[in-house]
Amino acid sequence: MSKQTKFLLNEDQMPKAWYNLQADLPKPLPVVLHPGTMQPVGPDDLAPLFPMSLILQEVSTEREIEIPEPVREVYRLWRPAPLYRAHGLEKALGTCAKIYYKYEGVSPAGSHKPNTAVPQAFFNKEAGVKRLVTETGAGQWGTSLAFAGGHYGLQVEVFQVRVSFDQKPYRRAVMETYGARCVASPSNETVYGRSVLAKHPDHPGSLGIAISEAVELAVQRDDTKYALGSVLNHVLLHQTVIGLEAMQQMEMADTWPDVVVGCTGGGSNFAGMVFPFIGHGLRGGPKPRIVAVEPAACPSLTRGKYAYDFGDTAGMTPLTKMHTLGSQFTPPGFHAGGLRYHGMAPMVSHARELGLLEAVAYKQVECFEAGVLFARTEGIVPAPEANHAVRGAIVEALRCKREGKAETILFCLSGHGHFDMASYQKYFAGQLSDESYDEAELAMALAGLPSVPEPA
Repeated sequence: MSKQTKFLLNEDQMPKAWYNLQADLPKPLPVVLHPGTMQPVGPDDLAPLFPMSLILQEVSTEREIEIPEPVREVYRLWRPAPLYRAHGLEKALGTCAKIYYKYEGVSPAGSHKPNTAVPQAFFNKEAGVKRLVTETGAGQWGTSLAFAGGHYGLQVEVFQVRVSFDQKPYRRAVMETYGARCVASPSNETVYGRSVLAKHPDHPGSLGIAISEAVELAVQRDDTKYALGSVLNHVLLHQTVIGLEAMQQMEMADTWPDVVVGCTGGGSNFAGMVFPFIGHGLRGGPKPRIVAVEPAACPSLTRGKYAYDFGDTAGMTPLTKMHTLGSQFTPPGFHAGGLRYHGMAPMVSHARELGLLEAVAYKQVECFEAGVLFARTEGIVPAPEANHAVRGAIVEALRCKREGKAETILFCLSGHGHFDMASYQKYFAGQLSDESYDEAELAMALAGLPSVPEPA
Protein backbone atom coordinates (compact mmCIF):
# COMPACT_ATOMS: atom_id res chain seq x y z
CA MET A 1 0.00 0.00 0.00
CA SER A 2 1.31 3.45 -0.92
CA LYS A 3 2.33 5.59 2.06
CA GLN A 4 2.44 8.82 0.06
CA THR A 5 0.92 11.64 2.10
CA LYS A 6 0.92 14.76 -0.11
CA PHE A 7 -0.30 15.02 -3.69
CA LEU A 8 0.87 18.29 -5.21
CA LEU A 9 0.15 19.91 -8.55
CA ASN A 10 2.46 22.35 -10.29
CA GLU A 11 1.28 25.91 -10.89
CA ASP A 12 0.88 25.19 -14.60
CA GLN A 13 -1.65 22.45 -13.67
CA MET A 14 -3.97 24.95 -12.02
CA PRO A 15 -7.40 25.00 -13.74
CA LYS A 16 -7.69 27.57 -16.52
CA ALA A 17 -11.49 27.64 -16.35
CA TRP A 18 -14.14 27.34 -13.65
CA TYR A 19 -16.73 24.57 -13.99
CA ASN A 20 -20.42 25.48 -14.23
CA LEU A 21 -22.78 22.71 -13.05
CA GLN A 22 -25.72 24.45 -14.73
CA ALA A 23 -24.48 23.10 -18.06
CA ASP A 24 -25.01 19.48 -16.98
CA LEU A 25 -28.08 19.64 -14.75
CA PRO A 26 -30.97 17.47 -16.03
CA LYS A 27 -33.42 20.22 -15.03
CA PRO A 28 -32.68 23.96 -15.01
CA LEU A 29 -32.65 26.06 -11.87
CA PRO A 30 -35.90 27.81 -10.88
CA VAL A 31 -35.89 31.46 -11.91
CA VAL A 32 -34.88 34.26 -9.55
CA LEU A 33 -37.66 36.73 -8.67
CA HIS A 34 -37.65 40.48 -8.14
CA PRO A 35 -38.55 41.33 -4.50
CA GLY A 36 -40.97 44.06 -5.56
CA THR A 37 -42.73 42.63 -8.61
CA MET A 38 -42.27 38.88 -7.98
CA GLN A 39 -41.38 38.63 -11.67
CA PRO A 40 -38.18 37.03 -13.02
CA VAL A 41 -35.22 39.35 -12.61
CA GLY A 42 -33.15 40.62 -15.52
CA PRO A 43 -29.56 41.86 -15.61
CA ASP A 44 -30.65 45.47 -15.04
CA ASP A 45 -32.34 44.46 -11.79
CA LEU A 46 -29.03 43.15 -10.42
CA ALA A 47 -26.87 45.99 -11.74
CA PRO A 48 -27.09 48.10 -8.53
CA LEU A 49 -25.45 45.24 -6.65
CA PHE A 50 -23.01 43.56 -9.04
CA PRO A 51 -20.89 44.42 -12.09
CA MET A 52 -22.22 43.04 -15.37
CA SER A 53 -19.39 40.52 -15.71
CA LEU A 54 -20.49 38.76 -12.51
CA ILE A 55 -24.16 39.01 -13.47
CA LEU A 56 -23.40 37.20 -16.72
CA GLN A 57 -21.57 34.49 -14.78
CA GLU A 58 -24.56 34.21 -12.45
CA VAL A 59 -26.92 33.30 -15.30
CA SER A 60 -24.50 31.47 -17.60
CA THR A 61 -25.16 27.89 -18.69
CA GLU A 62 -21.74 27.47 -20.33
CA ARG A 63 -19.85 24.48 -18.95
CA GLU A 64 -16.53 26.30 -18.66
CA ILE A 65 -15.88 29.95 -17.88
CA GLU A 66 -12.32 31.14 -18.36
CA ILE A 67 -10.36 32.27 -15.32
CA PRO A 68 -8.69 35.58 -16.26
CA GLU A 69 -4.90 35.41 -16.17
CA PRO A 70 -4.65 38.26 -13.61
CA VAL A 71 -6.85 36.18 -11.28
CA ARG A 72 -4.75 33.07 -11.85
CA GLU A 73 -1.68 35.17 -11.06
CA VAL A 74 -3.04 35.95 -7.58
CA TYR A 75 -4.28 32.37 -7.16
CA ARG A 76 -0.65 31.25 -7.51
CA LEU A 77 0.02 32.63 -4.02
CA TRP A 78 -1.64 29.47 -2.66
CA ARG A 79 -3.01 27.40 -5.55
CA PRO A 80 -2.90 24.61 -6.45
CA ALA A 81 -3.80 23.62 -2.89
CA PRO A 82 -2.50 20.29 -1.54
CA LEU A 83 -4.40 17.02 -1.25
CA TYR A 84 -3.45 14.84 1.73
CA ARG A 85 -3.92 11.18 2.58
CA ALA A 86 -5.02 11.03 6.23
CA HIS A 87 -2.87 8.06 7.27
CA GLY A 88 -2.86 9.09 10.94
CA LEU A 89 -6.63 9.46 11.13
CA GLU A 90 -7.17 6.15 9.36
CA LYS A 91 -4.93 4.40 11.90
CA ALA A 92 -6.64 6.03 14.87
CA LEU A 93 -10.05 4.94 13.58
CA GLY A 94 -8.88 1.44 12.69
CA THR A 95 -10.73 1.74 9.41
CA CYS A 96 -10.05 -0.02 6.13
CA ALA A 97 -11.24 3.10 4.31
CA LYS A 98 -8.80 5.44 2.58
CA ILE A 99 -9.35 9.05 3.68
CA TYR A 100 -8.16 12.03 1.65
CA TYR A 101 -8.67 15.71 2.32
CA LYS A 102 -8.27 18.79 0.16
CA TYR A 103 -6.75 21.49 2.36
CA GLU A 104 -7.90 25.06 1.67
CA GLY A 105 -6.35 26.57 4.79
CA VAL A 106 -3.14 27.37 2.87
CA SER A 107 -4.62 30.59 1.44
CA PRO A 108 -3.62 34.00 2.87
CA ALA A 109 -6.95 34.19 4.70
CA GLY A 110 -6.70 30.62 5.97
CA SER A 111 -9.76 29.29 4.15
CA HIS A 112 -11.33 28.65 0.74
CA LYS A 113 -12.96 32.10 0.59
CA PRO A 114 -10.23 33.90 -1.44
CA ASN A 115 -11.10 31.60 -4.36
CA THR A 116 -14.08 33.89 -5.01
CA ALA A 117 -12.94 37.07 -3.22
CA VAL A 118 -10.10 37.58 -5.72
CA PRO A 119 -12.20 37.27 -8.91
CA GLN A 120 -15.01 39.34 -7.40
CA ALA A 121 -12.57 42.12 -6.55
CA PHE A 122 -10.95 41.81 -9.99
CA PHE A 123 -14.21 42.09 -11.94
CA ASN A 124 -15.40 44.99 -9.77
CA LYS A 125 -12.09 46.80 -10.31
CA GLU A 126 -12.42 46.25 -14.06
CA ALA A 127 -15.89 47.84 -13.90
CA GLY A 128 -14.55 50.98 -12.19
CA VAL A 129 -15.95 50.20 -8.74
CA LYS A 130 -14.20 51.96 -5.85
CA ARG A 131 -15.85 50.41 -2.78
CA LEU A 132 -17.16 46.96 -1.84
CA VAL A 133 -19.50 46.26 1.08
CA THR A 134 -20.22 42.84 2.46
CA GLU A 135 -21.21 40.77 5.46
CA THR A 136 -19.31 38.06 7.28
CA GLY A 137 -20.08 35.48 9.93
CA ALA A 138 -16.99 33.89 11.45
CA GLY A 139 -14.86 36.38 9.55
CA GLN A 140 -13.25 34.15 6.94
CA TRP A 141 -15.16 35.82 4.12
CA GLY A 142 -14.56 39.33 5.46
CA THR A 143 -10.86 38.54 5.81
CA SER A 144 -10.73 37.21 2.26
CA LEU A 145 -12.48 40.19 0.69
CA ALA A 146 -10.26 42.52 2.73
CA PHE A 147 -7.21 40.72 1.30
CA ALA A 148 -8.56 40.83 -2.28
CA GLY A 149 -9.77 44.42 -2.02
CA GLY A 150 -6.42 45.52 -0.69
CA HIS A 151 -4.67 43.81 -3.58
CA TYR A 152 -6.78 45.71 -6.12
CA GLY A 153 -6.90 49.02 -4.26
CA LEU A 154 -10.60 48.82 -3.35
CA GLN A 155 -12.14 50.19 -0.17
CA VAL A 156 -13.82 47.35 1.75
CA GLU A 157 -16.43 47.66 4.48
CA VAL A 158 -17.57 44.58 6.39
CA PHE A 159 -20.62 44.02 8.58
CA GLN A 160 -19.73 41.15 10.91
CA VAL A 161 -22.43 39.25 12.78
CA ARG A 162 -22.31 40.52 16.37
CA VAL A 163 -21.86 37.15 18.06
CA SER A 164 -18.84 36.36 15.87
CA PHE A 165 -17.55 39.95 16.16
CA ASP A 166 -17.37 39.36 19.92
CA GLN A 167 -16.12 35.75 19.74
CA LYS A 168 -13.35 36.30 17.18
CA PRO A 169 -11.57 39.65 17.69
CA TYR A 170 -8.45 38.56 15.82
CA ARG A 171 -10.41 38.03 12.61
CA ARG A 172 -11.38 41.70 12.83
CA ALA A 173 -7.73 42.59 13.38
CA VAL A 174 -6.71 40.72 10.24
CA MET A 175 -9.38 42.53 8.20
CA GLU A 176 -8.07 45.85 9.47
CA THR A 177 -4.50 44.77 8.71
CA TYR A 178 -5.53 44.24 5.09
CA GLY A 179 -7.11 47.71 5.09
CA ALA A 180 -10.81 46.95 5.55
CA ARG A 181 -13.24 48.49 8.01
CA CYS A 182 -15.26 46.08 10.14
CA VAL A 183 -18.33 46.89 12.26
CA ALA A 184 -20.62 44.67 14.33
CA SER A 185 -24.06 43.91 12.89
CA PRO A 186 -26.74 44.93 13.65
CA SER A 187 -25.22 48.41 13.67
CA ASN A 188 -26.27 52.03 13.94
CA GLU A 189 -24.83 52.74 10.48
CA THR A 190 -27.90 51.69 8.49
CA VAL A 191 -31.62 52.29 8.71
CA TYR A 192 -32.28 48.58 8.98
CA GLY A 193 -29.60 48.02 11.60
CA ARG A 194 -31.04 50.80 13.76
CA SER A 195 -34.54 49.31 13.42
CA VAL A 196 -33.30 45.93 14.68
CA LEU A 197 -31.45 47.49 17.63
CA ALA A 198 -34.48 49.58 18.55
CA LYS A 199 -36.45 46.37 19.13
CA HIS A 200 -33.61 44.21 20.44
CA PRO A 201 -30.62 46.25 21.74
CA ASP A 202 -28.67 43.06 22.52
CA HIS A 203 -29.47 41.25 19.26
CA PRO A 204 -26.72 38.65 18.50
CA GLY A 205 -27.03 39.33 14.79
CA SER A 206 -27.39 36.97 11.85
CA LEU A 207 -25.99 36.72 8.36
CA GLY A 208 -29.40 37.73 7.01
CA ILE A 209 -29.33 40.99 8.99
CA ALA A 210 -25.71 41.70 8.02
CA ILE A 211 -26.57 41.13 4.35
CA SER A 212 -29.44 43.61 4.64
CA GLU A 213 -27.09 46.25 6.06
CA ALA A 214 -24.49 45.70 3.35
CA VAL A 215 -27.07 45.78 0.55
CA GLU A 216 -28.58 49.00 1.97
CA LEU A 217 -25.20 50.72 1.69
CA ALA A 218 -24.36 49.24 -1.69
CA VAL A 219 -27.35 50.74 -3.48
CA GLN A 220 -26.74 54.25 -2.14
CA ARG A 221 -23.62 55.07 -4.18
CA ASP A 222 -22.73 54.51 -7.82
CA ASP A 223 -19.12 53.72 -6.96
CA THR A 224 -20.11 50.93 -4.57
CA LYS A 225 -21.11 47.31 -5.14
CA TYR A 226 -22.04 44.40 -2.94
CA ALA A 227 -19.94 41.23 -2.64
CA LEU A 228 -21.20 37.92 -1.29
CA GLY A 229 -19.07 35.03 -0.02
CA SER A 230 -21.48 32.15 -0.65
CA VAL A 231 -24.92 31.12 -1.96
CA LEU A 232 -24.94 32.77 -5.41
CA ASN A 233 -24.12 30.86 -8.60
CA HIS A 234 -21.06 32.91 -9.52
CA VAL A 235 -19.59 32.36 -6.04
CA LEU A 236 -20.04 28.59 -6.27
CA LEU A 237 -18.58 28.74 -9.79
CA HIS A 238 -15.36 30.36 -8.56
CA GLN A 239 -14.96 27.73 -5.86
CA THR A 240 -14.90 24.83 -8.33
CA VAL A 241 -11.12 25.20 -8.56
CA ILE A 242 -11.17 23.06 -5.39
CA GLY A 243 -12.86 20.06 -6.98
CA LEU A 244 -11.14 20.46 -10.35
CA GLU A 245 -7.74 20.27 -8.67
CA ALA A 246 -8.89 17.41 -6.43
CA MET A 247 -9.92 15.35 -9.47
CA GLN A 248 -6.41 15.63 -10.88
CA GLN A 249 -4.90 14.77 -7.51
CA MET A 250 -7.11 11.72 -7.00
CA GLU A 251 -5.85 10.46 -10.36
CA MET A 252 -2.29 11.05 -9.10
CA ALA A 253 -3.18 8.89 -6.10
CA ASP A 254 -4.49 6.23 -8.51
CA THR A 255 -7.91 6.17 -6.88
CA TRP A 256 -11.34 7.80 -7.09
CA PRO A 257 -13.69 8.74 -4.26
CA ASP A 258 -16.65 6.58 -3.35
CA VAL A 259 -17.84 9.35 -1.03
CA VAL A 260 -17.22 13.12 -1.16
CA VAL A 261 -17.98 15.13 1.99
CA GLY A 262 -18.14 18.86 2.71
CA CYS A 263 -19.50 21.17 5.40
CA THR A 264 -22.42 23.34 4.33
CA GLY A 265 -23.70 26.69 5.52
CA GLY A 266 -24.35 28.76 2.43
CA GLY A 267 -22.77 26.08 0.24
CA SER A 268 -19.60 27.57 -1.26
CA ASN A 269 -16.79 25.22 -0.19
CA PHE A 270 -19.15 22.26 -0.49
CA ALA A 271 -20.16 23.17 -4.04
CA GLY A 272 -16.56 23.96 -4.95
CA MET A 273 -15.52 20.45 -3.97
CA VAL A 274 -18.48 18.38 -5.16
CA PHE A 275 -19.86 20.09 -8.27
CA PRO A 276 -17.02 18.93 -10.56
CA PHE A 277 -17.55 15.35 -9.32
CA ILE A 278 -21.33 15.59 -9.78
CA GLY A 279 -20.89 16.97 -13.29
CA HIS A 280 -18.38 14.25 -14.16
CA GLY A 281 -20.95 11.68 -13.07
CA LEU A 282 -23.76 13.33 -15.03
CA ARG A 283 -21.59 13.13 -18.15
CA GLY A 284 -21.12 9.39 -17.77
CA GLY A 285 -18.31 9.10 -15.23
CA PRO A 286 -18.40 7.38 -11.84
CA LYS A 287 -20.94 8.78 -9.40
CA PRO A 288 -19.65 9.00 -5.83
CA ARG A 289 -22.05 9.53 -2.94
CA ILE A 290 -22.14 13.24 -2.10
CA VAL A 291 -22.68 14.10 1.57
CA ALA A 292 -23.43 17.62 2.82
CA VAL A 293 -22.79 18.09 6.55
CA GLU A 294 -24.55 20.97 8.29
CA PRO A 295 -24.87 22.14 11.91
CA ALA A 296 -27.82 20.71 13.83
CA ALA A 297 -28.49 24.21 15.19
CA CYS A 298 -28.99 25.69 11.70
CA PRO A 299 -30.12 22.76 9.53
CA SER A 300 -31.40 24.32 6.31
CA LEU A 301 -31.01 21.18 4.17
CA THR A 302 -32.36 18.69 6.68
CA ARG A 303 -35.07 20.81 8.35
CA GLY A 304 -35.65 23.71 5.99
CA LYS A 305 -38.42 24.05 3.44
CA TYR A 306 -37.66 24.14 -0.29
CA ALA A 307 -39.34 27.41 -1.18
CA TYR A 308 -38.80 30.92 -2.48
CA ASP A 309 -37.29 33.18 0.15
CA PHE A 310 -35.22 36.32 0.58
CA GLY A 311 -31.48 36.03 1.02
CA ASP A 312 -31.59 38.74 3.70
CA THR A 313 -33.75 39.53 6.70
CA ALA A 314 -35.04 42.92 5.52
CA GLY A 315 -36.36 41.49 2.24
CA MET A 316 -34.25 43.68 -0.05
CA THR A 317 -32.59 40.91 -2.06
CA PRO A 318 -34.08 38.95 -4.96
CA LEU A 319 -36.01 35.82 -4.05
CA THR A 320 -34.46 32.46 -4.88
CA LYS A 321 -35.83 28.96 -4.46
CA MET A 322 -33.75 27.23 -1.84
CA HIS A 323 -33.88 25.13 1.29
CA THR A 324 -34.59 27.76 3.92
CA LEU A 325 -35.37 28.09 7.61
CA GLY A 326 -36.98 31.45 6.87
CA SER A 327 -35.20 34.76 6.42
CA GLN A 328 -36.48 35.89 9.86
CA PHE A 329 -34.81 32.92 11.56
CA THR A 330 -31.93 33.81 13.90
CA PRO A 331 -29.66 30.82 14.61
CA PRO A 332 -28.23 30.37 18.12
CA GLY A 333 -24.68 31.57 18.71
CA PHE A 334 -22.77 28.35 18.09
CA HIS A 335 -19.11 28.69 17.15
CA ALA A 336 -19.21 27.65 13.49
CA GLY A 337 -20.19 31.20 12.55
CA GLY A 338 -19.70 30.64 8.83
CA LEU A 339 -22.50 28.05 8.86
CA ARG A 340 -25.08 30.26 10.60
CA TYR A 341 -27.16 31.13 7.52
CA HIS A 342 -30.88 30.57 7.15
CA GLY A 343 -30.75 29.37 3.54
CA MET A 344 -28.78 27.03 1.33
CA ALA A 345 -27.37 27.99 -2.06
CA PRO A 346 -30.10 27.60 -4.71
CA MET A 347 -27.94 25.34 -6.86
CA VAL A 348 -27.02 23.10 -3.92
CA SER A 349 -30.70 23.02 -2.95
CA HIS A 350 -31.69 22.18 -6.52
CA ALA A 351 -29.12 19.38 -6.66
CA ARG A 352 -30.58 17.99 -3.44
CA GLU A 353 -34.07 18.06 -4.94
CA LEU A 354 -32.74 16.19 -7.99
CA GLY A 355 -31.32 13.47 -5.74
CA LEU A 356 -27.71 14.30 -6.58
CA LEU A 357 -26.63 14.65 -2.94
CA GLU A 358 -27.66 13.74 0.58
CA ALA A 359 -27.51 15.78 3.78
CA VAL A 360 -26.85 15.11 7.47
CA ALA A 361 -26.71 17.39 10.51
CA TYR A 362 -24.36 17.06 13.50
CA LYS A 363 -24.17 18.82 16.87
CA GLN A 364 -21.45 21.23 17.90
CA VAL A 365 -19.66 19.16 20.56
CA GLU A 366 -19.33 16.01 18.45
CA CYS A 367 -17.87 18.13 15.65
CA PHE A 368 -15.27 19.67 17.95
CA GLU A 369 -14.47 16.17 19.21
CA ALA A 370 -13.80 15.17 15.60
CA GLY A 371 -11.67 18.27 15.04
CA VAL A 372 -9.50 17.51 18.06
CA LEU A 373 -8.94 13.93 16.91
CA PHE A 374 -8.01 15.25 13.47
CA ALA A 375 -5.57 17.77 14.94
CA ARG A 376 -3.91 15.10 17.05
CA THR A 377 -3.57 12.66 14.16
CA GLU A 378 -3.01 14.96 11.18
CA GLY A 379 -1.48 18.06 12.76
CA ILE A 380 -3.92 20.66 11.42
CA VAL A 381 -6.38 22.42 13.75
CA PRO A 382 -9.57 22.80 11.69
CA ALA A 383 -11.89 25.78 11.77
CA PRO A 384 -15.16 25.06 13.61
CA GLU A 385 -16.94 25.02 10.24
CA ALA A 386 -14.51 22.47 8.80
CA ASN A 387 -14.99 20.27 11.89
CA HIS A 388 -18.37 19.34 10.42
CA ALA A 389 -16.70 17.89 7.34
CA VAL A 390 -14.19 16.06 9.53
CA ARG A 391 -17.07 14.60 11.53
CA GLY A 392 -18.82 13.56 8.33
CA ALA A 393 -15.70 11.82 7.03
CA ILE A 394 -15.16 10.00 10.34
CA VAL A 395 -18.75 8.76 10.33
CA GLU A 396 -18.25 7.39 6.81
CA ALA A 397 -14.91 5.79 7.76
CA LEU A 398 -16.45 4.08 10.79
CA ARG A 399 -19.28 2.82 8.60
CA CYS A 400 -16.66 1.28 6.30
CA LYS A 401 -15.05 -0.31 9.36
CA ARG A 402 -18.34 -1.88 10.42
CA GLU A 403 -19.12 -3.08 6.92
CA GLY A 404 -15.58 -4.21 6.11
CA LYS A 405 -15.45 -1.97 3.04
CA ALA A 406 -12.25 -0.32 1.82
CA GLU A 407 -13.95 2.71 0.29
CA THR A 408 -12.18 5.95 -0.63
CA ILE A 409 -13.44 9.02 1.23
CA LEU A 410 -12.61 12.56 0.12
CA PHE A 411 -13.51 15.67 2.08
CA CYS A 412 -12.82 19.39 1.95
CA LEU A 413 -10.93 20.80 4.92
CA SER A 414 -12.12 24.31 4.16
CA GLY A 415 -9.97 26.27 6.62
CA HIS A 416 -7.77 26.26 9.71
CA GLY A 417 -8.88 27.24 13.19
CA HIS A 418 -5.98 29.44 14.28
CA PHE A 419 -8.36 32.35 14.94
CA ASP A 420 -10.85 30.12 16.71
CA MET A 421 -8.82 28.88 19.65
CA ALA A 422 -11.18 30.47 22.17
CA SER A 423 -13.76 27.96 20.96
CA TYR A 424 -11.34 25.09 21.52
CA GLN A 425 -10.52 26.45 24.99
CA LYS A 426 -14.22 26.34 25.84
CA TYR A 427 -14.42 22.79 24.49
CA PHE A 428 -11.55 21.60 26.70
CA ALA A 429 -13.03 23.41 29.70
CA GLY A 430 -16.35 21.67 29.19
CA GLN A 431 -18.04 25.00 28.50
CA LEU A 432 -19.06 24.24 24.91
CA SER A 433 -22.64 23.06 24.69
CA ASP A 434 -24.86 21.82 21.90
CA GLU A 435 -26.82 24.94 20.98
CA SER A 436 -30.43 24.38 19.98
CA TYR A 437 -32.70 26.57 17.93
CA ASP A 438 -36.15 27.54 19.15
CA GLU A 439 -38.72 25.27 17.47
CA ALA A 440 -41.41 27.91 17.88
CA GLU A 441 -39.19 30.54 16.24
CA LEU A 442 -38.44 28.17 13.36
CA ALA A 443 -42.14 27.47 12.87
CA MET A 444 -42.86 31.20 12.89
CA ALA A 445 -40.07 31.93 10.41
CA LEU A 446 -41.28 29.20 8.04
CA ALA A 447 -44.87 30.42 8.39
CA GLY A 448 -43.66 33.88 7.36
CA LEU A 449 -42.15 32.78 4.05
CA PRO A 450 -43.21 35.08 1.21
CA SER A 451 -46.27 34.02 -0.76
CA VAL A 452 -44.98 33.39 -4.26
CA PRO A 453 -47.03 31.93 -7.11
CA GLU A 454 -45.06 29.24 -8.91
CA PRO A 455 -43.73 30.70 -12.18
CA ALA A 456 -45.26 29.21 -15.29
